[in-house]
Amino acid sequence: MKLYTKTGDKGLTRIIGGGKVRKNALRVAAYGDVDELTSYVGLIISEIADYPDLKTQLIEVQQILFDCGTDLATPDDSRGYRTKPEYTAWLEVQIDRYADVPPALTEFILPGGAPIAAKLHYGRTIARRVERQVVALQEVEAINQDVLIFLNRLSDYLYAIARYVNFKAGVTETNYRRNKRIFH
Repeated sequence: MKLYTKTGDKGLTRIIGGGKVRKNALRVAAYGDVDELTSYVGLIISEIADYPDLKTQLIEVQQILFDCGTDLATPDDSRGYRTKPEYTAWLEVQIDRYADVPPALTEFILPGGAPIAAKLHYGRTIARRVERQVVALQEVEAINQDVLIFLNRLSDYLYAIARYVNFKAGVTETNYRRNKRIFH
């Protein structure tokens, strides 16, 4: 099988089931954004050696994101959905495991801190954008709702482990100062 098909030369792509759609179709944008998120999680994995448990979990997240992308690339459930409610339940267990380790927040924090934590925060924002794209798709086409739920919980998970990494690294998080500036 050749890597190139030349279908894209005309702005089209094939989706699961054999149909052709425009490359800017909401469905293609949704699973393309999932692909971007999966790749970004891969970047984090490549740099997270100090946290082997998180690395293992993030590899599992990538596996699930592939399922999410497949579901989004498959119109009308023609091949059976892959993303399951159990995936979200697993994420919720992980969120609960890490969210209570750092001190409770009393204010909003600015994304950042240790380099891996900053990348996790950025991954969280990508997950939120992907979620918005999937919501746009579901307004016009049926989707597996478990994909949307998983993406919503994934952003919470990335936030929780970003805070966990900062705490373990001894990095103090920066609180958002509401209307208080250091300049005049």
